[in-house]
Amino acid sequence: MNLPSDSKTTATESLFSYGTLRLESVQLATYGRRLQGSPDVLTGYVVQTFDLDDELVVAVSGLTQHTVASFTGMVSDEIAGAVFALTTQELANTDDYEVDAVTRVMVELQSGARVWAYVDSAHPCAVEDVPHKNGAGS
Repeated sequence: MNLPSDSKTTATESLFSYGTLRLESVQLATYGRRLQGSPDVLTGYVVQTFDLDDELVVAVSGLTQHTVASFTGMVSDEIAGAVFALTTQELANTDDYEVDAVTRVMVELQSGARVWAYVDSAHPCAVEDVPHKNGAGS
C-alpha cells in the first residue's frame, strides 16, 4: 500500500465504515495513522458475514470472517458505523485493502451526508437507490 508522505494532507473524501476499517491495526497498516470518526447510520442495508480467504487482509485484521453491507431497500434496516475523513491516496489504499466481495459506492447516510461505503459487490446500489425514511429517493 502507498501511504501518504504527509498524513496531514487535506482530507477530501468521506468513507462510512462498519467493519474492520474501524480497527486500529487495520488503520495503522492501511493509512499509517489512527482515524477519528463521526458516528452515523446507513439505512436500507443489513450486515452479513463471509469467510475471508485473502491472507494479507486476514493478517492485517486478525479475522477470518468479515462483514459486508447487503442492500435490502428496507428503511427499517440500519447499520451503525463511523464516517472517516480520508485523502484521495488513503481512499486508494482502502481500495487496495478491500476484497472482491465488496465494491465502493456512494451512499446517503441517515445524517444526509453522501459518502463512500463498501457494500456487497453482488448487490450494489447507487445513492439514488438508497431508501429514505420519508419514502423519497435523493
